[in-house]
Amino acid sequence: MITLKLFKDEDLSGYTFIEGLPGAGLVGPMTCSYLIQKLEMVYIGYIESNFFPPIVAVHDSIPMYPVRLYKNEKYKLVVLIAEFTVPINAISELADELLNFVRKYGLEQIISIGGMPSDKIEDKTYALTSDAKAKKAAEGAGLEIVTDGVVAGVSGLLLVRGAQFKISVTDILVLVNPQIMDPKYAENAIMSLKKLVDISINTDELEAESKELQAKVREMLKKAKSSHENLGAPENTTADQAGPSMYA
Repeated sequence: MITLKLFKDEDLSGYTFIEGLPGAGLVGPMTCSYLIQKLEMVYIGYIESNFFPPIVAVHDSIPMYPVRLYKNEKYKLVVLIAEFTVPINAISELADELLNFVRKYGLEQIISIGGMPSDKIEDKTYALTSDAKAKKAAEGAGLEIVTDGVVAGVSGLLLVRGAQFKISVTDILVLVNPQIMDPKYAENAIMSLKKLVDISINTDELEAESKELQAKVREMLKKAKSSHENLGAPENTTADQAGPSMYA
């Protein structure tokens, strides 16, 4: 069972929901981590499930759920971020829970951010959309529309279910080498996001902080791998084994 919980009731009508779960090139986590930090987003809720690995994120000595929701009131954004790769058996139910959340609270649209593996890396950014409205906005933002292909994971299910329930969904896809974690991927995603949603954020700082960001992403990969491999490990796993929290 998967449950999304807010710490208090929120007025999220007209907000944009941004999904940045781990995937190829870790574009989503890098992008959303930067958004959370630079826009000083507020931690408003979390998602829990018995499908998820039994890990807890710790930041400034405060235990936090590893799948969290953040809000920025100025730009009307809600960001979802996770500290592990979503297990396959949780994907469908998680997508349903996110869609129900968007419908219940009247959010305006969904934007998923991910990577598209490619042998040729360039700055061009692609998009898949659920309806004509999202397609028009993506084309206006200079994104190249993908007309044929297969989309996996939560973002793919949000796309098809958005079409079913008449919710505008856009998948931003950045070309990536899946063996390399490059903050340039996040910069490309943010530049496209800025054209879709009216936000002000300086990506120059992203390049300046690239070493720190890459270190955090590598730590997340290590933690995600160990959490899946050690689901049966003793409960007294040490902090050194778990690693520090990646996100603010």
